[in-house]
Formats: sequence, C-alpha cells, structure tokens
Amino acid sequence: MALPKVFLIGTLLVFASIGAVALLKKERSEPSLEERVARVEEVPLPQAPQPLKPAEIPMAQPVLEVKSVDETLPEADRIGRLFALDSSKLPIVETVSYTSRVPWMKGRPAWIADYATFYSTSRHFIARSLNRKADYFTQKVSPGDRFNVFKKDKEVQFHLLIDLSRCKLWFYYLDLQNNERVLLKTYRVGLGRSDAKMASKCLTPRGKYQLGSKIAIYKPGTMGFYQDEKVEMIRIFGTRWIPFEKEIEGCSESARGLGIHGAPWTQDPVTGQYNEERSKIGKYDSDGCIRLASEDMEELFSIIITKPTTVELVEDFHDAKLPGQEKTL
Repeated sequence: MALPKVFLIGTLLVFASIGAVALLKKERSEPSLEERVARVEEVPLPQAPQPLKPAEIPMAQPVLEVKSVDETLPEADRIGRLFALDSSKLPIVETVSYTSRVPWMKGRPAWIADYATFYSTSRHFIARSLNRKADYFTQKVSPGDRFNVFKKDKEVQFHLLIDLSRCKLWFYYLDLQNNERVLLKTYRVGLGRSDAKMASKCLTPRGKYQLGSKIAIYKPGTMGFYQDEKVEMIRIFGTRWIPFEKEIEGCSESARGLGIHGAPWTQDPVTGQYNEERSKIGKYDSDGCIRLASEDMEELFSIIITKPTTVELVEDFHDAKLPGQEKTL
C-alpha cells in the first residue's frame, strides 16, 4: 500500500477517535431526564413566613369600650328640687318674690341681673325657675313673681365626678358648713379618643381640676378660632363651654385647652337646619374635652357657673376621693 494512502487512513482514524471521545464526554455531561427531575426536587422551596411570637406582634392601638351599667353605683335626679317653689326644694336654695325696690340696690330699680349678682345665682338659673321649665333665656318678670336663688348664708360648691371607663358623670353639691355632699344627678358624657400613650388610655386626662370662669354661650353664626382656624363655634362646642382653669391633684395633663361643652352640631346643606350630633355622647370621640347632650349641658351650666366647681376624672367610680359625707335627702 502506498505511503500517502496509509497516512491518510491513519489521520482519519485519529480524528474519528477524538470525535468519539468528545461525543462520549458530552453525553456524560448532559444529565438525563431522570437526573434533571431529581435535581429540581433537591432545590429547597421558599419558606413560608413564620408566625410572629406574641411578644413580636405589633400592638394595635387599644379601642376603649364603655363598661356595662353597674347597678351598685348611685343614681339620682334631684335637679327639679333646685327650682321647686314648695317645701320639696333643696336646703341650699330659697324662694324670693320679685320687687324692683330692694334694700341692696340704691338709685335705680333692681332687675333679674341684679338679683343674680346679689344671690350669686346665674340669670339662666333664675330664668328656669321663673319659667317653670328648661327655658334659660326668657327673663320677663313682674312684681310678685316668685323664683329660687341660692341661699346667701350657705357656703356651697359643686363637684363633678367623671368615670372614664363608663362615660358617666355624677353631679354633687357640697354644703361646706356641714361637710355634706348630695348627689344631684347623673349624666352620660362623651370623652376623648383612645390613645395608648395617655395615662388614661384616652385623650381625656385623669386628675382633679378647677373649672374656670371664661365661659361661653354659642348660637348658630357665632364665629371663633379653633386650632388656629376660624370656625362656627357651635359645630365644635355645641351651645355651651366651660373651661378647665387649673390642675389641683393627680393631673396627668395640663388643664390648658380642656373643658366641658355640648355635642357638636352640623348644618344640613339643603335645608340649612342645624342638628346636634347626639351619637357623640357615651363614647370616646372628642379631642379630650367632656361632651354632654345640649339639654344636659345647658342645665349643668345654669347651676354651676356662679359657684366654685371641681371636676374629678377617674378610671373607675370606686377610685374617687369624694369630699364630705354622703347625705341622702
């Protein structure tokens, strides 16, 4: 066989061997279907998020719930006896007959405002007594008309106890000379919104405060400033406002900006009629003030604004430090 032919055949055999080896390596490097499936099954699946341990769970802001009625707590409604003209009237008031000529006025006739000043009794209180109903503005009076005023020889103060857990207010009068307290009436109230950062767990603070004298009466159209904005005041404070004036004891917040007032009113855009938002009473909804229904606020206002009045706010009625000895009439 010729040498060139032998060389050509040898070269072909070498390249064939190299190709066979390469093909074998390729087949071995590519996994079979079974191998590919096995490898996929070996890949760890993403782990589902583990539930947080109790200590790691973010705490939602608590929503306060009003406690149920406790039948062991005192109840009363003796307000009518402040205005009664018969023997059922309370011992801190007396009945007088109107006359324009009185020894304590000189140079001019006495009017209802003069009686109010002399007896430290509000004109609104006298108006209700005169009108024999909850009318605090009509003050038409004639000689001989009879109405009640606070006795001048009685040293009287008022104490308002507010149970933050029940949204309830107990209204007492204090006879300081006899060191006696008498429950006049209980009211449902609205309180501040839930706030976990506050000691009371709501925007209404705990503690004992003195009410102030910078009172206000609001009617539709009365404008003022609230949180640096000019607003119609009845929409925020209802018909009456009595501010907290100073802290006395155990106060968790400053008295500044706090007060007792009515429920807010809204105006119907179609009819223009004003409606009181009575649903705001008996729940935690205000910016920290105490809210009462309009008839309750007007009643309370007429009685307490001419006498020293303390408001005590506690988490539970049983935590209160009521002054004086309880007297039942």
